Amino acid sequence: MIAIDSLTGLNCGVFCVSTCNTYFMRIEVLGADDTHESPTVAAIGAIHGDEPCGVRAIERFLATGLQDRLQRPIKLIIANERALAASSRYVEVDLNRSFPGDAESDLYEERLAHRLWSEIKGCVTLGFHSTVSFDSPFGTFADPTFLKSRIMRALPIEHAADFSAVAQGRSVNLPRFVNVEAGYQQSEAAAETAYECLLAYLRAMGALPDSANQTPTMHYLVQTVIEKSEKQDYTIRAENFQRVAPREVYATTDQGQMLTADKEFWPVLMSADGHDVLLGYQSDQLGEISQTIPE
Repeated sequence: MIAIDSLTGLNCGVFCVSTCNTYFMRIEVLGADDTHESPTVAAIGAIHGDEPCGVRAIERFLATGLQDRLQRPIKLIIANERALAASSRYVEVDLNRSFPGDAESDLYEERLAHRLWSEIKGCVTLGFHSTVSFDSPFGTFADPTFLKSRIMRALPIEHAADFSAVAQGRSVNLPRFVNVEAGYQQSEAAAETAYECLLAYLRAMGALPDSANQTPTMHYLVQTVIEKSEKQDYTIRAENFQRVAPREVYATTDQGQMLTADKEFWPVLMSADGHDVLLGYQSDQLGEISQTIPE
């Protein structure tokens, strides 16, 4: 195991955190002790500091003997350590909406995004998230490729949401980058699922021995942002990834407003209190991802 200073690139021993005045980021390079091969497989926890499931998965992996079985170098990153320490989503701005970042920005996460992108630019990358809207894990991605489809099918998930039509400046817009929403924020189940997804991902990428189990995964194309008013309280009447029929009421407010579907859709990340101005997304169900994104 090699820990790399995220600013200088120097070998710092077992553990290292950059302490410069621009960012804090932990980077662990594993499986490269006897080679000079640069990792092309990466996984990232703590893109949001209030979502520790990915950090727990990475730390659990580091505590096991599995790293001794690695067949190719990998890079494990704990991205926003300042936000993680504060149990806050971010310090100044949302890291996940700041890519590719700006090294000269006055905003902490925009500088961090620039450095993080430079670390993973040559890698296939899995990011870990958790949510307040859905207890089951699901994947997110954009700009579909067969590689992304293969990773989605290798993970223990039933749903994969394609944000190509609505996302800009997010991690999913980066090349060869996919995310997994591992479950409810702060939950033990999300931490366990994140670890299972990390192992499945590393098997799929040939970093761990044994082949990944391919699972049927439904592909949803996110089409529409559902906004909400900060002056109203909402109650969700629909279930994420479950069909909402035309004219069906999918949410109500404390002021008597009923939100009714103009056409059928499948809700994604729909939650009454997950975001100040965002209720969730409407998506189309396209079919099994192996069929919608063929090789």
